Amino acid sequence: MLIDHRMYTVRPGTMAKQLALYEEYGMKPQKRHLGEPLAYLVTESGELNTFIHIWVYKDAADRAAKRAAMGADPEWHVYLQKLAETGYLVSQENKLMNPTSFAPINR
Repeated sequence: MLIDHRMYTVRPGTMAKQLALYEEYGMKPQKRHLGEPLAYLVTESGELNTFIHIWVYKDAADRAAKRAAMGADPEWHVYLQKLAETGYLVSQENKLMNPTSFAPINR
């Protein structure tokens, strides 16, 4: 199992707009290709103006195939274009992780 932990930072005051944009344009094509996320979270304390989403894959090949299919989806490109036009995102950090044997993720 491979976990894709993705953290994004947005400009202050744009979180609600970013989430609305994703919900309207990005969520449907992303879920179509990647399935349901393990989590989609907004920070309440610590590093503010960040949101995290976590995706679960069988392995690196499964992740690559699903992300390639999403990358070829015209509906996903509409979302990416709209996101680029807003300038909401400041940074992105991705971590590929494996669960430990003593705390497996049961999906």
